[in-house]
Amino acid sequence: MIKQFSIKTSRRNEFIDITSQIQEIVGEVSEGVVTVFVPHTTTGITINENADPDVPRDILKKLESLIPQSDNYSHMEGNSDAHIKASLFGSSVSVIVKDGRLLLGTWQSIFFCEFDGPRTRMFYAQV
Repeated sequence: MIKQFSIKTSRRNEFIDITSQIQEIVGEVSEGVVTVFVPHTTTGITINENADPDVPRDILKKLESLIPQSDNYSHMEGNSDAHIKASLFGSSVSVIVKDGRLLLGTWQSIFFCEFDGPRTRMFYAQV
């Protein structure tokens, strides 16, 4: 089963927790694997802590200092930093499903990572 999701981002760089959306589609699966994929070259996907909202903020803050928006890049569209960040994060994650639940750690969530927003984006999940 493959499901497409639409998501609206509101900032140039942000992490959006999509765990509940993924959990909804795996609820009827006893065992398996779900793969979440983003088909954009300036977005990424990651699994990280969501118990403390400072964790995603700290990651974004450090990314901005390491990979600033303006840094004498050759790419003419003005979003080279977004391409670099997306490459570092990657375009997919896989999570094991058991008894209809994502086998994430206690503090883990799945995040859609926007690096060139705000935009309307999509992502896919396959169980």
